[in-house]
Amino acid sequence: MARRAFFAALVVLAFGCQQSADSPHALSRDPISVRGWIHDVAGAKMAQTAEMEIARRTEIFTQTSVWVEGSQYASGGVAENGAFIILDVPPIQSTVGFQAPGADNARLVLQDVPGNCDVFIPDVVLKAGGATVLDPTKIQVRLPASVDKRHATGKYATIAGVKVPIVETPLNEMVDRRDYPSPGGFRPVAVVK
Repeated sequence: MARRAFFAALVVLAFGCQQSADSPHALSRDPISVRGWIHDVAGAKMAQTAEMEIARRTEIFTQTSVWVEGSQYASGGVAENGAFIILDVPPIQSTVGFQAPGADNARLVLQDVPGNCDVFIPDVVLKAGGATVLDPTKIQVRLPASVDKRHATGKYATIAGVKVPIVETPLNEMVDRRDYPSPGGFRPVAVVK
């Protein structure tokens, strides 16, 4: 009798601990990828020379970590040039968090992003508890589709508070969705001719 009670309790426990597909902690069947690069930390003092500035930013980027709130399956990282990639991010609504020197718990909120999309966010400026984008017009939300050329779907996602059109994109243009983007390196503020 004790064995049956133990077995029944074990079965109930197993079913109670099982996660549903709708659970925020479950792996989505249509995850999104989030890519881009960090420009800097808000309020950081620029170095006096280009070499020192590159070293300063590299130090910040190597100490920066990234995560997705409420998702135990999302994975990714930040490269020493500031480029970041996060894979297996839950669609519809997610919050991407960064921990960087001078920017504790910086966050980017993604809303209304359909499954399988690639979200590209260049020039992110991290700040404590939040983040901004230097040029919001460069944010892209690409949806893979069997089409010949890119075209807007008429739907929008909200990325870091910015309304961004969702664009159907030919499959052959989506091969980079699992690669770190290239920020193009350090660009000096002033150029003398």
